[in-house]
Amino acid sequence: MLPDNAFRAEAAAWLAQHAPAMRARLDAASNDRARFDAGRAWQRELYDDRWAGISWPTEYGGRGATPAQATIFAEEQARFAVSSGFVGSTIGMVGPTLLRYGNEAQRLRYLRPLLRADETWCQLFSEPSAGSDLANLSTRADRHGDEFVVNGQKVWTSNAHLCDFAILLARTNPDVPKHRGISFLLLDLRAPGVEIRPLRQITGAAHFNEVFLTDARVPLENVVGDVDGGWAPARVVLAHEASVIGGGNSAATGYDALLDLARMRDCRRDPIVRQRLAHVYTREQILGYMKHRVLQSVRSGDRPEIDGSVMKVLWSEARRERAELGVALLGAGGALCDEWPAQLLEQFSGTIGGGTNEVHRTMIGERVLGLPPEPRVDRDVSYRELVAARA
Repeated sequence: MLPDNAFRAEAAAWLAQHAPAMRARLDAASNDRARFDAGRAWQRELYDDRWAGISWPTEYGGRGATPAQATIFAEEQARFAVSSGFVGSTIGMVGPTLLRYGNEAQRLRYLRPLLRADETWCQLFSEPSAGSDLANLSTRADRHGDEFVVNGQKVWTSNAHLCDFAILLARTNPDVPKHRGISFLLLDLRAPGVEIRPLRQITGAAHFNEVFLTDARVPLENVVGDVDGGWAPARVVLAHEASVIGGGNSAATGYDALLDLARMRDCRRDPIVRQRLAHVYTREQILGYMKHRVLQSVRSGDRPEIDGSVMKVLWSEARRERAELGVALLGAGGALCDEWPAQLLEQFSGTIGGGTNEVHRTMIGERVLGLPPEPRVDRDVSYRELVAARA
């Protein structure tokens, strides 16, 4: 295994040779499909040259290097402003979950195609009545011999229309408390009984989908972990999702872009504008310091020092504040601009997606600050009783 300094030099040299073309392709991508395909192509390029799954075991397609070296590559890749985007984020959710909770047959079947993006994945968790309270989900998976028959509806599923497989939470036992009767399933989205309908957003895009499951069949071998024990692997996915969202950033809509806009509008000396720019800059720097601390702790082999919920809430609020300032600086000219108004309209995907900010604040209070937990009167009540009580 290379020493860290030599590893960084090799990664930087490889990226210098390959990343500019990828950056150009990302810049040219004009819709979700183009961005998805560009991310998929970059992931395959990473895999083929052994830069994907750096800390994954070699038997599953990884490089077998250290978490510290995976962090080093992430730092170097960020310098070139390239990534595999949505494809990479779902690899980061599905891969660690299968490595921790999957059986050997599942790891051998799914991990290599996942890591190379030959098969792409999405997440079927949220439902119309089970978003913030995810454990309230009602999608059923009934056992019939050696398979489950699944019926229900999922919503707000990013890029389901572009993916091959999904990680699915479904209720397999309604006679136990709601967190204990959920199973974690691997679903082929091309199977009969799976219908994907796009949701048109306020910006005109259709990034999200609702997915209807009507007698969709999932083999018993596609249960990850134990039947009725799906909440544990689900929490791994949710923790990663919050960290990924909180660690996101876009140079195109960051502080530097706002400063350029203030100069163009000749209002950077306005004291109110300067105050708001300073606030944006401060938030951006704080997030950068937090990301650095997380990377340092991972590099040292420790648990991240910063809770993912903290980063997620701060990131989404900072994103909203940047968009509000950008639109304010544009004034009436905002009607002729795409970027900042679109960011303002999309703000709710950050404050709601990956768990609402209100839910994350509750988790911060309990996990980080050690405050008394929220009252949970349904902790020991079966899901069937909860449904009957609401009827």
